[in-house]
Amino acid sequence: MNKISPSSALLEMQQMASQSRVKPPSLSNPNQPTNAPQDFAELLKMGMDNVNQAQKTSGSLKKAFEMGDPNVDLPQVMMASQKSGLAFKAMLEVRTKLMTAYKDIMSMPV
Repeated sequence: MNKISPSSALLEMQQMASQSRVKPPSLSNPNQPTNAPQDFAELLKMGMDNVNQAQKTSGSLKKAFEMGDPNVDLPQVMMASQKSGLAFKAMLEVRTKLMTAYKDIMSMPV
């Protein structure tokens, strides 16, 4: 069974945080292409794809653990499950805020 040390968990969290940051285009060369999404719809779709991937990963790890795969241990399964649950809750909050903003805009007088 793999042991998770606090330092390795912290390192993994720092790597995930650095990957999640969207870097703005360079000020010295504004025409430089970036891999960052250029509009809100693309950013939202990318977020939903990430949540979907986290849920698929969690599901496959759970199934592998239940089937007795020696390469998958319980802490790994629980971490993946918690990550996917948090990602899903965050996406629900974004959806709720978007719906509230839409209703506010639609109720404004013209």
